[in-house]
Amino acid sequence: MSSHAHEKIETKSSCCHGEAKPVETSCCGHAEPAPAASACCGHEKAEPAAHACCGHGGGGKSSGKAVTTGKPEGAGPGYICPMCPSVWSPEPDNCPICGMALEPEMITRDTPPNPEYIDMRRRFAVGALLTLPAFILAMGEMVPGLDRLIAGAWNPWAQALLATPVVLWVGFPFFERGWNSLKSGHFNMFTLIALGTGAAWLYSVAALLLPDLFPEGFRGADGAVGLYFESAAVIITLVALGQVLELGAREKTSDALKALLGLAPLTARRLTADGSDEEIEIEAIEVGDRLRIRPGERVPVDGHLLEGTGSVDESMLTGEPLPVEKGAGDALVGGTLNGNATLVMEAERVGRDTMLSHIVAMVADAQRSRAPVQKVADAVAGYFVPAVVLSAIAAFAVWALIGPEPALAHGVIAAVSVLIIACPCALGLATPMSIMVGAGRGAAAGILIRDAEAIEGFEKVDTLVVDKTGTLTEGRPEMVDMASVGPEADEILRLAAAVESGSEHPLSAAVLRAAEKRSVSFKPASGVTAETGLGLKGTVDGEVVAAGSARFMETLGVDIVALAEQADRFSNSGATLLYVANGDTLIGLIAVRDKVKEGAKEAVTDLQKDGIRVVMASGDNPKAAVAIGRELGIKDVRGGLMPADKADLISDLKAEGCVVAMAGDGINDAPALALADIGIAMGTGTDIAKESAAVTLVKGDIRGLVKARHLSRATMRNIRQNLFFAFIYNALGVPVAAGVLYPVLGMTLSPMLAAAAMSLSSVSVISNALRLRTVKL
Repeated sequence: MSSHAHEKIETKSSCCHGEAKPVETSCCGHAEPAPAASACCGHEKAEPAAHACCGHGGGGKSSGKAVTTGKPEGAGPGYICPMCPSVWSPEPDNCPICGMALEPEMITRDTPPNPEYIDMRRRFAVGALLTLPAFILAMGEMVPGLDRLIAGAWNPWAQALLATPVVLWVGFPFFERGWNSLKSGHFNMFTLIALGTGAAWLYSVAALLLPDLFPEGFRGADGAVGLYFESAAVIITLVALGQVLELGAREKTSDALKALLGLAPLTARRLTADGSDEEIEIEAIEVGDRLRIRPGERVPVDGHLLEGTGSVDESMLTGEPLPVEKGAGDALVGGTLNGNATLVMEAERVGRDTMLSHIVAMVADAQRSRAPVQKVADAVAGYFVPAVVLSAIAAFAVWALIGPEPALAHGVIAAVSVLIIACPCALGLATPMSIMVGAGRGAAAGILIRDAEAIEGFEKVDTLVVDKTGTLTEGRPEMVDMASVGPEADEILRLAAAVESGSEHPLSAAVLRAAEKRSVSFKPASGVTAETGLGLKGTVDGEVVAAGSARFMETLGVDIVALAEQADRFSNSGATLLYVANGDTLIGLIAVRDKVKEGAKEAVTDLQKDGIRVVMASGDNPKAAVAIGRELGIKDVRGGLMPADKADLISDLKAEGCVVAMAGDGINDAPALALADIGIAMGTGTDIAKESAAVTLVKGDIRGLVKARHLSRATMRNIRQNLFFAFIYNALGVPVAAGVLYPVLGMTLSPMLAAAAMSLSSVSVISNALRLRTVKL
């Protein structure tokens, strides 16, 4: 179901007090009357009828609250379904389509842990605790020695006592979702789980309480009717485990978003009319307030600089390690880190309007736009479930009408046999088993895969958007070249390192690493002074040495023309320039640039040979981005992009019909990673990037993308084989269980044989999935 805002039209209706109520359109575009009651007259609100065209309820209510299929225009933040993003409610509720608990639409620092995750963990723990002994009691008769210990009339009752809470309490959410899927017509895995486990449990209860109802053909050698309590309990517990893993992944994303919001400070210093400071909560900041930002503090909200000049670390936005120099009138973004100067800014965007809040909202929205993890199995279940139910009903009807006595008992047994052989054990395992084994194989190769969607989509990817800094490059600037006007290169490096030794600036760090690498010894300069955003000056061996930008040299009266040609060459290669002067004489030039990662060019070449279009999207300046792109053989290069720009690029490519993967490592990449069909994060990157992505390359090696694509193809091929195995066993077994062989061979398929066939299909699925452990990447 797609999400559409309600579009108001002119038709109106009235309540008893004459209030006009607009008629709105919903998911399918058909007119739908708004609830006719008002608070003034106290009449009950009528729930709109379902649409004949799509079967969706107009209001979609599940518990008397205003759940809608589409967020009403002008409504504030509410709650939304993670699996059905079009379902919205102003209050906590359950989804009327899939039954899942709605999640907060907007994440804040105060958003509490997901109660559904806490509840499902508790249910799984109880299920595992009760299922294990039930399984031992049921299967122990096959183990020599143990069979004598568990023999006795008490065993079936103990199985029932252990399995019943698992089915009825642990599995209650699954039965609720299965019931909702039947009501809405959206058949999915929960439909099969509810029908299969429900049938197995009800059959077992009947066999335990009313064994005389069952004919001789459904009894074992000991004369007892087979029980399937442990089968129902195992399935419910495994499904609960899957839900815990899925909800846990979403909870980690929520925690990462909260950590991102935590980049903004809790308080700020507002300037009063008399020029003094007052400390206020960040929520109290209003547009137009003047705020003071001291050295080392984070910018509280978005705005522009009024007073002061300095460098601001904007790596959370651009991914670039080099601070950006700011002067009066320049834009400041909340959450970025002020350097070593005191700044005064004017607030322009506060609260949910800040860029930081927009990044969080974009990530959350994009995360919810994904289909459920089990959509492959759900697609099969959508056709399979109605066929199974109709087969069970038909089997009961035929046996009841024309079968031998006791006709009704035979009819019930046939219907139950059909449902048991169609139990979703194999179908439910088909995708998760392949994903689990494939994910384990990927992990061994340094590729962490979150869900089936990533593996399914990776083989279809035709466009890769890749961030530059930290993904294709190392993510930290290094000295790449030098030019001299006389002194030896090591002498220039010694003087520059002496001046830069007391600074934490990334350029200084690059110079110091270069000196260490070349074994150039130096003594820290004395009397070092810093010109914010320009450079450093100090005394080395009794002489004044300066290192900094071209503008810094200009303020010192140092002529840099002698190295103009080299400066142009370095600049065109995307390098940042650091001039070195002794007194008022230029002696050298150091070029610092982020270096391309080892194997990056090889990976780009392999991906392009595989038919993938590679696009570089960088927050760095276009000249530097183009230089790196040229080195890697990437023709489509986009530079100077902000987080929203990267997300827009992904949206545009998807609108063109491309299947897009996005690889990145920074906060600025998070919205694009979440919005892409496949998000790929570097393991060396930020938490928000990793939580927004479906795939993480542990070592940050871009060559892992080639391996991930090979793994995707192998795993999806395995999933298709598993779905075939699961479906063919059930498809062949259902008519046999229904009794089609009785007129010819005089035989029926007892529930025990039905369970054996069901187990055989599961064994086939598991064995086939395990072959992925040896796949070559």
